[in-house]
Amino acid sequence: MAETTPPDIAALSFEAALAELETIVGRLESGQAPLKESIALYERGAALRAHCESQLKAAEARIEKIMLDKDGQPVGTEPLDPDTR
Repeated sequence: MAETTPPDIAALSFEAALAELETIVGRLESGQAPLKESIALYERGAALRAHCESQLKAAEARIEKIMLDKDGQPVGTEPLDPDTR
């Protein structure tokens, strides 16, 4: 059986990267992969996690917080401050 090359991580959408990461975690948790394959899976998983984290940070930077007046009416927006979560 010929091995297929996994897709380039940088080209994956957040959803595709997350789905692949979940598959990898499942394989590693099952304990069924040989050591060499487990190491390769772990390394790919770490790269997928970093890719997902990067995409989340980029999305977060684009999100704006809606400001409300005392009556609860929108009055404008300001950048999301990640430290206020």
